[in-house]
Amino acid sequence: MPRSLRIAIPALVILVWLVVASVGGPFFGRISEVSTNDQTSFLPASADATAVQDRSSAFRDASGAPAIVVLERDGGLTSADNAAADRIAEALGDRDDVDQVSPVIPSRDGDAVEVVATLTASAETGDAVAAIRADVDDALPTGLRGYVTGPAGFTADLTEAFAGIDGLLLGVALLAVLVILIVVYRSPLLPFLVLATAVFALTASILVVWALAKAGVVTVNGQVQGILSILVIGAATDYALLYTSRYREALRDHRTGWDATKAALRGSLEPIIASGGTVIVGVLCLLLSDLNSNKALGPVAAIGIAFSVLAALTLLPALLLCFRRAAFWPLRPAFGSAHPVLTGPDARGLWARVGRLVGRRSRLVWIVCTVGLLAMSTGLLGLRADGVPQSDLVIGQSQARDGQTVLADHFPGGSGSPALVLGDADRIDRLADAVTGVDGVDGVTAAAKDAPSGTTPVGADAAGTTTGTATGAPAADPTVSRGQVLLEATLADPADSAAAERTVRQLRTAVERVDPGARVGGVTATAIDTNDTGIRDRTLIIPVVLGVILLILMLLLRSIVTPLVLIGSVIVSFAAALGVGALVFDHLFHFPGADPSVPLFSFVFLVALGVDYNIFLMTRVREETLRHGPREGVLRGLGATGGVITSAGVVLAATFAALGVIPILFLVQIAFVVAFGVLLDTVVVRSLLVPALVLDLGRRAWWPSRLSRRPRDM
Repeated sequence: MPRSLRIAIPALVILVWLVVASVGGPFFGRISEVSTNDQTSFLPASADATAVQDRSSAFRDASGAPAIVVLERDGGLTSADNAAADRIAEALGDRDDVDQVSPVIPSRDGDAVEVVATLTASAETGDAVAAIRADVDDALPTGLRGYVTGPAGFTADLTEAFAGIDGLLLGVALLAVLVILIVVYRSPLLPFLVLATAVFALTASILVVWALAKAGVVTVNGQVQGILSILVIGAATDYALLYTSRYREALRDHRTGWDATKAALRGSLEPIIASGGTVIVGVLCLLLSDLNSNKALGPVAAIGIAFSVLAALTLLPALLLCFRRAAFWPLRPAFGSAHPVLTGPDARGLWARVGRLVGRRSRLVWIVCTVGLLAMSTGLLGLRADGVPQSDLVIGQSQARDGQTVLADHFPGGSGSPALVLGDADRIDRLADAVTGVDGVDGVTAAAKDAPSGTTPVGADAAGTTTGTATGAPAADPTVSRGQVLLEATLADPADSAAAERTVRQLRTAVERVDPGARVGGVTATAIDTNDTGIRDRTLIIPVVLGVILLILMLLLRSIVTPLVLIGSVIVSFAAALGVGALVFDHLFHFPGADPSVPLFSFVFLVALGVDYNIFLMTRVREETLRHGPREGVLRGLGATGGVITSAGVVLAATFAALGVIPILFLVQIAFVVAFGVLLDTVVVRSLLVPALVLDLGRRAWWPSRLSRRPRDM
């Protein structure tokens, strides 16, 4: 190839990526513009609660989430306190972001009052609640405590917790990766080239995701946004490490950087594309989910991985070609220098010792590793992954959670977050009777467009009086739409409590007896449907991911036995990581449980990324086996990939661990399980278990490919 093209091609590649970075860079801070943490972004697509949510605007004036202001003083409210409550209610009514305000509602014990302020449909919930909280704090007399809670309050706390996604999370992840790369390469330049590759891949990903989200093609929330950043930084760095390792080897065998680049691409193209393809297929299986949040992550994560692969195979080779051996200074690989001795008595270093151990005691090694992993897996017996209350989603201080506790102490626990019953208008009285007949329902009202929410009483509570109606609020005929009405049932227990969930399940049974087409929605019903759907998704998607990845491995390795070994190893590794995670969550951090998405996301990432390392290893083992025979091939493959895969595992574990800086329960749990699982997979499974098993199987590991039919000593 002419010298001019050898200069022009890498220069053009770098220029294209610089243009992408210059366009996409500003979108790092703008991704939150198209990101939402409203409950609708997490709803199950086909659940009853979602159907009720979609229909509710037909029965009430379009509005946003309710914010509940609760004021409390031990020993009873004073006249000054009541006057402050009236001023707060009046100020809420004057706000542009508030649609409706209830009268001040006193508690029966006289220690508290509440005011329900329904935000406008266009209000930015986080900003509106922050402003309301500031106004409430300014209006409180000494000794009176005030809180802003309810659905709007919880959404605001969640939004605040996600606030570090754009800056803190990315900064921590990049710093951790940079430190690890400096330690690994002991070079002042190479770590920045690798890190630049990852950052450019993330920039391109965010640019595309922003455009798709802006067009309404994909949904982005804080959960998706955080995982995208971590996944791209970790995956792109891993692929870059593999290419860099191959390029350093090639520089010893080729005089020119161009020839070394071609050799490095030949050696790394298949494993990087296969690894990236495996992860992409794995995350796209999330499209089978019925949860909007899970379904949204699939295409977004796939876009991120695609750009990670593209950057590692285009931008990084171009950058390294520009710097050649200088990129590795001061440990530059000289042309014609000897490759490290990988096997035999002359081999030195950690991976040579590991290879000798595996070679001498292969059966003992894989049995001990398997028993150890299975022992760790016993922690799964204590795993509670059927959902957690909304009030526990945010770790640390939460005004909404504190306010919910105060609200439950003085008012029906479900105040401001009623269960919604959508049913036949001709059966309204019977539906109301069925609702009030359920233990745990404190009262029922009918929704009306010409009256504030919860002011049209229907039926009676267990004590024989209508409840849940604001004192002095005007009554109106219920709104009828398509022959249906919407009833609002105030629950006696907090909307996110286990007791409220039991009540809503009983409520569904009761109203279906009266009207088989009746549906129950609301905050509690949404939590029930979300958790039930998450468990269903987990049961469906995990086997699909396993089957798809198994097929990819069979096609890649031209074998049936080895892919089964690899899949089995990552399953055991995942079970061990999740088992240890369950023990840590229960006994060290005392978490209240886990969301069903924690095992699902952890599985998808650990299996897909764990198989990545096995692909890195086994493609090199297959390459060496073709030259040196099955036994020598395993040991040489282990020695050649040991350092790079371990470095990649540490990098990926560090990036996922960075998720822990965001005080959201399920992100912290995913961070621990994936980070621990990646380290476990890197240090135990890929370094000991898989090589020992493949060695013990010998030629049979490659059945039915031609490698299985070669002489044993080849």
